[in-house]
Formats: sequence, C-alpha cells, structure tokens
Amino acid sequence: MFETNRLRLKFSNMKVLLDIKDEKAAFVMGLLQRLPFVKARPLTHFQSKVLDDVKEAVEQLNLVKAGKLSARDADDLINEL
Repeated sequence: MFETNRLRLKFSNMKVLLDIKDEKAAFVMGLLQRLPFVKARPLTHFQSKVLDDVKEAVEQLNLVKAGKLSARDADDLINEL
C-alpha cells in the first residue's frame, strides 16, 4: 500500500506600498476600492514616517554588515539617551 502526501497550499495576501502623487491619490484609491479582492487604505503621516525610518535603518544595517559603514557601540548609544 502506498502512502500519499497531500500538499497543502497556504495562500497569503501580497502587500504593496504605493507612492502616489497627492492630486491622483483619490482617483487611485477609488479604483482600488472598487476591486472586490483588494483592501486599500491610506497610511497616516506617522505610519508613513515609521516605514521610511525602518527602511533606512535596514539599509544602514546592511551597509554595516557589508563593511561599508561603521557601527556605533551599543553602550555609547544607551549612554547618549
């Protein structure tokens, strides 16, 4: 008797971040919200700033790992706070 393995596919949602000019934002949001398979919501200014800051931090960390940027000592950073 043969055993069969069932392949279970788990579908996840793709998330996309768009930079849209202010004068076109309402138009694009209207288009996206009309699509039944899309959930669209604008980010607040704070959320946008946090995402930009995290992106910059990751880019800097990658530069440190590549040896192209020197890292600060964690104790110095804590003492500065």
